[in-house]
Amino acid sequence: MSLKRFKVLTFDVVGTLIDFERGMLNYLHQVAGDAKVSDEDFLAAYRQARKRAGTIWYPDDLELCWKLIAPRLGLPESDEVAKGFRDSVSEWPAFPDSVEALKRLAQHFKLVTMTNAQTWALAHFSKTLGEPFSMLLACDDALCEKPDARYFAYARGRYEQAWGFRQEDNLHVAQSQYHDIGIARELGITSCWIERRHGMPSSGGTIESAHTVPDYHFHTLAQLADAVEAGQ
Repeated sequence: MSLKRFKVLTFDVVGTLIDFERGMLNYLHQVAGDAKVSDEDFLAAYRQARKRAGTIWYPDDLELCWKLIAPRLGLPESDEVAKGFRDSVSEWPAFPDSVEALKRLAQHFKLVTMTNAQTWALAHFSKTLGEPFSMLLACDDALCEKPDARYFAYARGRYEQAWGFRQEDNLHVAQSQYHDIGIARELGITSCWIERRHGMPSSGGTIESAHTVPDYHFHTLAQLADAVEAGQ
């Protein structure tokens, strides 16, 4: 069946559209000073710190993450530097294909965000991505974070109310197996895995998870746009 049968694409944002790893590493390189920290060591430490950051909404929890990471890796430990890590989200880049691919997809579908970031951060991300979305949903709208099934129910309620679409009209597009693909499969939502870390030797800053086979699988968002335009 053609991808064009869908009417609304819901998107994970951080890690799927926004290259959060590159954004964090850019900040690391700015402030590291004499510390000898490899990119992979930093991302591994970040992954562990996020598990310990508790219930603070993302990306406010980045400030605490830095305070957990800094003494372990010999990085600057001041409150100012920790807050700067949080604030750096406003400068995180899009993946090279994101802006153009979203523009192409917006010609065929309503585009809706489903991000675990807060509204203030999503505003920056949306601007970076060229403002392609018909609806912006953030974790502080849904009052939960993926993989909580309530987020998906909230999003469904919003797009049903706005446009009358049903769950079968929805394709959920995401990079994270843990936050998105696994739970989408459990809920019967058609999913598209954008495997941004294809061919990379580790999971980087992404939480590791059991692998779920998605309904669609591409390595880039541009490949999804190509498939749509090819009538696949």
